[in-house]
Amino acid sequence: MISCANPLAQYQSHREEILDAVKRVLESGNYILGPEVLAFENAFAQYCGVGNAVGVNSGTDALILALRALDIGAGDEVITVSHTALATVSAIIATGATPVLVDIDPEYYTIDPAAFEKAVTEKTKAVIPVHLYGQAADLDAIMMVARKYHLKVIEDCSQAAGALLNGRRVGSIGDAGCFSFYPTKNLGGIGDGGMVVSNDASFSERIRRLRQYGWNEKRSTDEPGVNSRLDELQAAILSVKLMHLDDDNARRREIARIYCEALRGSDIVRPKERPDSSHIYHLFVIACNERNAVQEKLAASGIHSGIHYRVPAHLHAGYDRLCRLPEDGLPQTHLLANKILSLPMYPELPPQEAARVAELLNSIRNISKNNEKYK
Repeated sequence: MISCANPLAQYQSHREEILDAVKRVLESGNYILGPEVLAFENAFAQYCGVGNAVGVNSGTDALILALRALDIGAGDEVITVSHTALATVSAIIATGATPVLVDIDPEYYTIDPAAFEKAVTEKTKAVIPVHLYGQAADLDAIMMVARKYHLKVIEDCSQAAGALLNGRRVGSIGDAGCFSFYPTKNLGGIGDGGMVVSNDASFSERIRRLRQYGWNEKRSTDEPGVNSRLDELQAAILSVKLMHLDDDNARRREIARIYCEALRGSDIVRPKERPDSSHIYHLFVIACNERNAVQEKLAASGIHSGIHYRVPAHLHAGYDRLCRLPEDGLPQTHLLANKILSLPMYPELPPQEAARVAELLNSIRNISKNNEKYK
């Protein structure tokens, strides 16, 4: 069986370093918001090229707290996409704001800057561009629109730790960058975790207070907060993995190259890389007709694939009534949801296994095309 993702293989590849880090934490007696968290925050801020990084409990909490720290809540609108992990939209709803969902670019599958600008109203306070599948959104265009209308830009970097755009790390370009360290992410813990990065020191200090009840260093409060702390164990593990992130991302890119070369000339739509960017392939997502049948045939041969995302956010029960959509709907989002398929992708995937996946996929598509020809 070839898995779509394999966090166990990631642990095994860095096993001794991780176990040493865990032992260090266990023997320290300090388990919450101690020196490991501070060290990881500093290292991650330096890696991203920003002045501040604040560890929190999850990527979802990172988005919620960033919105709250920007005073976004009930009566406000936040623009993002429906083609994303549900967490992006869930975070907006959690603040009391209204998610305004716009369509995606048909080539790169990230937020369409023209659709973003068209959706701006007097209630719009921010935009959350999602760096999808490991590729940066079109931030040059997004930042121009946001500055034109005095909107905040919160980068959802949950799938793109280490990705570059014009030589800059994602998360360092907008007003804030939010990361998830869920185990399957490019930089994944062994449990939940998240981070908010920014060059605004006062904003980051507010995040620090909000993640722990609103406390300042004297444990007094000016506003209520929550319990959203990154623990010492996860911080220590993530510090180990951060040292290997660029190498792991390079291996992901090599697997993507194998896939792209093997699928060249087929009717399968391969991922397209944005110019002046570095795609780090959190997911390798193709698009094809008869997607469900293709997925079933791969599974029958022991290859597990995924769909990211089968159901757009606005079609989930409970979310549908809380989101606002353009009058003309989201045609590209709906079209893509019926065609996309995520192939196995993780740094430890052997190249020969990636080649086998592509070979089988080509075989399935050729059989399908021949059957169609002789109908």
